[in-house]
Amino acid sequence: MTAIEGPQSNSKNLLKAFLLVALAYIDAAIAAFLIGWVTGDKHPVLIAFTADIAATLTIYAWARVFRNASFYDPYWSIAPIAIAVFLVATAAEPTVSSCRPWIVIALVALWGLRLTWNWARGWRGLKHEDWRYADMRKKHGPRKRFWIVELIGIELVPTLVVFLGCLSLYPILANSTRSIWWPDGIAVLVASAAIFIETMADEQMIAFARTKQPGQIMNRGLWKYSRHPNYFGEISFWWGLYFFGLAANASYWWTIAGPIAITMLFLFISIPMMDKRSKERRPEYAEHMKKISALVPWRIKRK
Repeated sequence: MTAIEGPQSNSKNLLKAFLLVALAYIDAAIAAFLIGWVTGDKHPVLIAFTADIAATLTIYAWARVFRNASFYDPYWSIAPIAIAVFLVATAAEPTVSSCRPWIVIALVALWGLRLTWNWARGWRGLKHEDWRYADMRKKHGPRKRFWIVELIGIELVPTLVVFLGCLSLYPILANSTRSIWWPDGIAVLVASAAIFIETMADEQMIAFARTKQPGQIMNRGLWKYSRHPNYFGEISFWWGLYFFGLAANASYWWTIAGPIAITMLFLFISIPMMDKRSKERRPEYAEHMKKISALVPWRIKRK
């Protein structure tokens, strides 16, 4: 293979991989639509939930066929957009007459499309699987039933957690009791700031990755004040949606279960997993953890 043919071959393989992912999500959308059609006489939240599970199981099937659990990665950011569009499309006219639903849909779309793009530019094709999934695959090989770990831990649990977060969308898009008012301003501020923080953190990490040396710790920009500012932005976005829900209909206060579940997911699973890996790969990271906040950007701790 010549030097010229190498990049061309890689480009073709990457294009093929993304086409397969696109087909997987079209397949998932069809499955969701069919389930939604069958359960069309049920409550919109129940319809959305069953369709969500059907789409997840479809993506799971594709991931199993191609032995790459990263087929699921875009689902986290695509599913909320689909749920939001469904809820606003099935809402009563008095609800959608307010400008709140359109503000929320715009924010969800901006958040979801940016996050999906961030995944896409880092994915290198069918042979590239998120390191966390690869570790699980090694630990829970075929004889140890990795398929169960993949189904439950990698796909169904995140789907359920994100669906809990999306419960805030129902009072916003389909069951609002009041038009836009000043608490919506707080929600806009929180959600917009969250998207900005997550974007800045991701861009700073990408720039760092281009020039980093082995064992070097990221301590620039937002990462100077938080070990995981991207996670802080992600969590904050879901709290912003919850504030929108409260502004729309305070009787849905219980949807706080969504942002709490997402916060717990990052605090007790994602952050410890990332920190453990960093300690194994970077000798000075343990000391770094003592000085820098795990999540909320904060001042550097001094000894």
